[in-house]
Amino acid sequence: MGGATGVGGARDDARVPWGDVLMSAVAAVSWALIGMAGTAALGLRLLEADAAGSLGPMTAAVVALAAGGSVTPSGDVSAFGLTSAEADTAIEITPLGVSLVGAVLLSYFFLRSLRAAGVVVSPAELLARAGASVALFVAMLGGLAWAGHDVITIDGGSLGLDDVTGGGGGGGGGVDVPGLGDIGGLLPDRLGDLVDARASVGFTVDTAPTLLGGLCWSAGILAVALLASRRTPLPRGWETVHRVVRPAVSAVVTVLLVAVAAGLA
Repeated sequence: MGGATGVGGARDDARVPWGDVLMSAVAAVSWALIGMAGTAALGLRLLEADAAGSLGPMTAAVVALAAGGSVTPSGDVSAFGLTSAEADTAIEITPLGVSLVGAVLLSYFFLRSLRAAGVVVSPAELLARAGASVALFVAMLGGLAWAGHDVITIDGGSLGLDDVTGGGGGGGGGVDVPGLGDIGGLLPDRLGDLVDARASVGFTVDTAPTLLGGLCWSAGILAVALLASRRTPLPRGWETVHRVVRPAVSAVVTVLLVAVAAGLA
């Protein structure tokens, strides 16, 4: 009788509550992406980038970049002295602020779901919760990759170069400087040419690199969060991880977050 009860209890412990796992994954991924999208949209709006293109596709591209994705530019960017290789380097700069918001929200809701699981979590349930969150995050990134493409039109007249060149573009009669004569073709004249320039730069979120980057990013975030949280339950036999690894990882994460908070302050 006692042996049967023990076996039944072990089976109950190993059972994965799939309903709660799926709901927790939806909550964690949804809040993480909402926070990332809101931060990205706010940053783009403050930069007045929405005046050059649609805010939605640009926000999707920034969130994809923040999650380890890749965006490829295309179009006429040479009019502003920027080669395609330089444009690719510039557009792949990772927006760390957006990444931090997503990492904090994803970690918080993932750890919260684990704490609600009990004092000890089974390896199967831990793997199911982490796997569901990562899989859903990657699936949502696929939607962002589908939406993250647009064309941005850059108007040279909006760059404020009229004040530098004395108006109008570099088309008529050169630029006359007292003591130097006509310096047409030099820097002031070239700046004048940019006043009338309009460059169309397209961008597209690369699906495969973005999905792979999002997979590695989300899995890494959840692993670090699990190792840094001292109150989150672990499977039986992981006492060494709780005793040795967690204090060190928690200290490093705390220092980094305090440094970010100090920078914002």
